[in-house]
Amino acid sequence: MEPKQKEYPAVDVTGDRSKIQCCKEQYCIGTWNVRSMNQGKLEVVKQEMARMNVDILGISELKWTGMGEFNSDDHYIYYCGQESLRRNGVTIIVNKRVHNAALGCNLKNDRMISVRFQGKPFNITVIQVYAPTSNAEEAEVEWFYEDQQDFLELTPKKYGLFIIGDWNANVGNQETPGVTGKLGLGIWNEAGQRLIEFCQENALVIANTLFQQHKRRLYTWTSADGQHRNQIDYILCSQRWRSSIQSAKTRLGADCGSDHELLITKFGLKLKKVGKTTRPFKYDLNQIPYDYTVEVRN
Repeated sequence: MEPKQKEYPAVDVTGDRSKIQCCKEQYCIGTWNVRSMNQGKLEVVKQEMARMNVDILGISELKWTGMGEFNSDDHYIYYCGQESLRRNGVTIIVNKRVHNAALGCNLKNDRMISVRFQGKPFNITVIQVYAPTSNAEEAEVEWFYEDQQDFLELTPKKYGLFIIGDWNANVGNQETPGVTGKLGLGIWNEAGQRLIEFCQENALVIANTLFQQHKRRLYTWTSADGQHRNQIDYILCSQRWRSSIQSAKTRLGADCGSDHELLITKFGLKLKKVGKTTRPFKYDLNQIPYDYTVEVRN
């Protein structure tokens, strides 16, 4: 499926890389697998965003159909799902603070979506993904990475880039120069190796392997019996943006009834308001497919 793109005219902002380091304005990006989202859970997620001071939140396993965008109180929601089946699905929710800086969105498919923001000294793109599980066929995994690579080609090289989401992979705690630090969790697996290769090919670093944290701030998923925990959700950013990342950790206090933890990163940047003539169309809230079915997992 070709991505559905919406462009809002704006002047590109450029500047020195060194300016990224000295910016004092802080923003918070998060990612969360919510396992499905009806209207009630959407309200809970928005409340948790406000409580945890998250400005931009990517969601995995949305389980809505179709694609679009709409206002919900002080939040703006971009979403993308399958045409008819209520499975997979991704969304990016932004609060009032950053919505005015939105330049546009790319609605790719039920596994990836992006929103672009006007910033200073650089614009940024945030991509939310939901990777196939370990039970998926190898061909499905390769299609996912091919789609992701195609998606990256749409992102101007001078933009700052964050790719966040549930990667269903474990990169472990062994350092891969330029990609991972020694502060990840567990032992890498085949899916983790594929993710590392993707990062190497695209000059990306995995932020939540770079900071010294207690293990409870590292794991992002807990098994149903509570006996197993793992780190399978990651926040990737451009290697040249490494110096702007101030922290990356899970927030265990956030709760939406999921087996995944909210993963956040804080970074320094100045976002710029987009002119009124470039504001996006507002969708009718009543059109949003809140109804969902629960996927049975063995």
